[in-house]
Amino acid sequence: MREVDVFVIGGGINGCGVARDLTGRGYTVALAEMADLAQGTSSGSTKLIHGGLRYLEHYEFRLVRESLIERERLWAMAPHIIWPLRFVLPHHGGLRPAWMLRLGLFLYDHLGGRKRLPAARTLDLRNDPAGAPLKPVFVKGFEYSDCWVDDARLVVLNARDAADRGADIRTRTEVVSARPGADRRWTIETENRAGGARERLSAGVLVNAAGPWVDRVLAGVLGRNAVHNVRLVQGSHIVVRKLFDHDRCYIFQNADGRIVFAIPYEGDYTLIGTTDRDYEGDPASIEISEEEKRYLVEAASEYFSRPVTTDDIAWTYSAVRPLYDDGASSAQEATRDYVLTSEKIEGAGLINVFGGKITTYRRLAEEVADRVDDLSGRRTSAWTAGATLPGGDMGVDGVERLIAELSAAHPFLTQAAAARLVHTYGTGSRTILGQAKTADALGEDFGAGLTEAELRYLVEREWARSAEDVLYRRTKLALHLDEDGRERLGRWFAANAA
Repeated sequence: MREVDVFVIGGGINGCGVARDLTGRGYTVALAEMADLAQGTSSGSTKLIHGGLRYLEHYEFRLVRESLIERERLWAMAPHIIWPLRFVLPHHGGLRPAWMLRLGLFLYDHLGGRKRLPAARTLDLRNDPAGAPLKPVFVKGFEYSDCWVDDARLVVLNARDAADRGADIRTRTEVVSARPGADRRWTIETENRAGGARERLSAGVLVNAAGPWVDRVLAGVLGRNAVHNVRLVQGSHIVVRKLFDHDRCYIFQNADGRIVFAIPYEGDYTLIGTTDRDYEGDPASIEISEEEKRYLVEAASEYFSRPVTTDDIAWTYSAVRPLYDDGASSAQEATRDYVLTSEKIEGAGLINVFGGKITTYRRLAEEVADRVDDLSGRRTSAWTAGATLPGGDMGVDGVERLIAELSAAHPFLTQAAAARLVHTYGTGSRTILGQAKTADALGEDFGAGLTEAELRYLVEREWARSAEDVLYRRTKLALHLDEDGRERLGRWFAANAA
């Protein structure tokens, strides 16, 4: 039976962040994810690294401040998959007054020690290009900074860094049971969902970072009764053909107090989201409802001159947010902060992770690692604040230089193809391209720039095991690949991915 110091359940952003932090501190770590990395909540976000402007209304100043501090820190860690965006907030005369918006943005600019991101400013939407797609009634607006993130890639890069430091990352592996023993350690039984093989491991500390399934792990894996710690909230997004030509985003206020974003997405599209409603079903079976589609198109149509309809929708995605159940009366009022619990059961350590948001995952992981120290009687040092993620070792100003470098070294690459590779893999693009001087050297071309060389990298380095893993999580090429390319990709995986 293999022994590790810490066993982590869950391959979302929190679980992978915890595995990375602990491995870097010298712990031996194994992680089990029952599906693919980021297959649940962590690939279904609005894809923002942000402080959460709306959270100021709920007086969550600590959460907003921590998130704002992390914003520039995460950008420096992974500038290939995280970059700044400017958000335009039109003033809606019937909703929050202008003075309240100005005050909120003043706090937003100053709570988190902003250094590189530009400050907020007031816009005359009658003269600014951001006003052109909007209805004429919107004459005044505000502009502020936040950051974009490829959420699923952030998860994979944390897992990759953890594995490079020695962690054992097991995808498609379900934890069947975990029981404390006389040796003050957990005996953990896992089952490989692809082949059915079972294995036992021993760990001193168990970290339950199963996201929407965290209560199910407590009940089903650990055998606890009357478990109810998380409130499952559904968030859905729609993707439509692009609604505007500039590179800024919009944040729209709704009459129900919520906000909806409209964000440039994958070049040819606009991402609109998100919804907020309680969810009672199986998180693995979630899908957008017709009501949510109508809500999002109506919210966007309140602001855009050209109405958005459900016929414009090219793609949708939904996810369940496992918010800590703080007893809030509505889903939108439930806290987005995380809550950790730690204890010893017959001498074996247990840490549960409830709630959280992608922006604060690194701080959450750091706090979990400190608690592992407490449970293990060890003293280790935090280290992730200044450490780049794989592919991000070019600095926040180095992305364009790397694109130019790849274009020069591989003349067959278009500027767009080089940019896609850099914004997906960063300096890892060099490994994919190798010494290739022609497109043929990269193997079969599946369309949209996806080649066999990239697929082999994804299988060997990033745990990709299916076409879906590649098209929806490792990349977002599902929006660009035609049916023939999809079929050939499926055949390639059938022949090459064990």
